[in-house]
Amino acid sequence: MNLYSYFRSSASWRVRIALALKNLPCQYHGVHLVRGEQLTHAQLGAAHLLPALWVGSERITQSLAILEYLEEAHPTPALLPQDPFERAYVRSLALDIACEIHPLNNLRVLKYLKAELAVDEEAKNAWYRHWVEAGLAVVEERLRTEGRSGRFCLGDTPGMADCVLVPQVFNAQRFAARIDHLSAVLAVFEACMALPAFAQTHPSQVPDAE
Repeated sequence: MNLYSYFRSSASWRVRIALALKNLPCQYHGVHLVRGEQLTHAQLGAAHLLPALWVGSERITQSLAILEYLEEAHPTPALLPQDPFERAYVRSLALDIACEIHPLNNLRVLKYLKAELAVDEEAKNAWYRHWVEAGLAVVEERLRTEGRSGRFCLGDTPGMADCVLVPQVFNAQRFAARIDHLSAVLAVFEACMALPAFAQTHPSQVPDAE
């Protein structure tokens, strides 16, 4: 397998974590998003977005589709529980982050705010913090009230939702978002970061880290 990734891409980190949790070897290829390398990169597909995973001659794009592929092709250790309601819960938590937070705050949106709408740096960062704070507050409420306790998003085994949550919390901290009161979210984050699969795939640990 070959993974096309950027060290600071939260979507790419999701996949790096999943590969590590499943102990799957993968060749890493750095693509620099800030320099625009993705726009002309032949391996990324029509959208020119990261990550992209090549399995032999097959390309898979979109991080959650990649996670689902890895789960189906390499089911052990599992990223999803067996119970169908718990599977839906894990998927919905992942989507709360991947669909409701991340699209508003990814690099191309932030660039558009500055370049096309003439938003200054302070206002751009306020935009980022607003949406990540609001979105993670929803995750916090769900972790607290939906009755699925444990060290991770579901029980005591890390899974798909944890793969998606950890990079978003990292980005929230990088942008100085107000999340110190989200104790359930931060407890999961800290439990995850104590594991090699999360710590060793951190943006500072990958080959293209800056």
